[in-house]
Amino acid sequence: MTDLPVIIAGGGIGGLATALTLQQIGVPCIVHESVREMRPLGVGINLQPNAVRELYDLGIGAADLDQVGVPAKEWALVGLNGNDIYSEPRGLLAGYNWPQYAVHRGKLHMLLYSRLVQRAGADCVRLGSRVSGYEKHADGSVTARIEYADGSRSEQHGRLLIGADGIHSAVRAQMHPTQPPIHWGGAVMWRGVTWAKPMRTGSSFVGLGTHRHRVVVYPISHPDPKTGLALINWIAEVTMDNTEGWKQTGWFRQVPVAEFAHHFAGWTYDWLDVPALIAGADGAYENPMIDRDPVSTWVDGPVALMGDAAHAMYPTGSNGASQAIVDARVLGACLLLHGVTPAALAAYDEKLCAPISQVILRNRGAGPFGLLNLVDERCGGTFTDIDDVIPPAERDAFMAGYKKAAGFAIEQLNAAPRTIAEGARVGGLATI
Repeated sequence: MTDLPVIIAGGGIGGLATALTLQQIGVPCIVHESVREMRPLGVGINLQPNAVRELYDLGIGAADLDQVGVPAKEWALVGLNGNDIYSEPRGLLAGYNWPQYAVHRGKLHMLLYSRLVQRAGADCVRLGSRVSGYEKHADGSVTARIEYADGSRSEQHGRLLIGADGIHSAVRAQMHPTQPPIHWGGAVMWRGVTWAKPMRTGSSFVGLGTHRHRVVVYPISHPDPKTGLALINWIAEVTMDNTEGWKQTGWFRQVPVAEFAHHFAGWTYDWLDVPALIAGADGAYENPMIDRDPVSTWVDGPVALMGDAAHAMYPTGSNGASQAIVDARVLGACLLLHGVTPAALAAYDEKLCAPISQVILRNRGAGPFGLLNLVDERCGGTFTDIDDVIPPAERDAFMAGYKKAAGFAIEQLNAAPRTIAEGARVGGLATI
């Protein structure tokens, strides 16, 4: 048993963070990833301070993250008439011990991949292979069924199996065969990136509009010193009638901006020209805002789920990737405390499954964007002074409740000890 690796299904952000954590604490692992070649796919995502803290402890510091993104300075919600609903500083400016980063998802992914290969060797990640299922054994080990891009199949015996294979997880499908289908609430998102001048603080995350019709805009690069332009990530979102379900053949497709830009015609302000921002992109990606209903457990003996396989959630809280990184670190801490055993997975499940299931439901209810719902309910979305609509104390309490649930309340996070003690190896101590 001690010679067997931990098998990781999926080489996305969560799977690679898990592999890096296992390498750090001295646990051999193999990652099976279905793509034949790693490429920097995707657009912008946010890394909350709780996730940045964990990356720092993995030896991926500010200089590394500055190559793939930019520290966030502000988070703001703005009404359709351009008036502020809520704004607050973020990261170090808010008093956190760690910054918040807005990053290019693909560049972050490639950074994690290159670090893993550098530290554990290229053979640690098996491209062109996917875990299609598993079989548990009486001795606590597990066998993963592997399918390869060339159509061949094999099996791999491991100490544990970690399902980091995303929202369409084969591992989860076996663990929870009667799970409901993917849930779509009616919102459709179009995502793109455009070179433009950063707004407000120069590194602001801005949600503009209503809870059914909005744009989210933030930079994911430092400004070019010659032009002053930065790579601006934008998400244009409209909520539609979903009674007949999602009618497209797939969940993700590239579309021309002309296909949806009309929804945002006239959204022009002295600090932001939304039509010009959308028109400046080379193209866009369309996908519905989807998640999965929470499940009662992420663990089946020597098998555990993490990341989107465990808790696919609406991106309204900007914490999907952050939670995947935190999952990896909590899992590592549990292995340090309980050994590379199903007992460690049970402890991991006990620590995270129930509270993060509540975050899924909070995000489905609009997460921190729920303030837009309140504005709409109380004044139809148009106002002169937000204090007359939602008092400051109510706005602050709303946001504090979300941060606490999502694990990045400032006092709680700053006071917490390291998830994994420096230099800890299997058999050492960890605090979770």
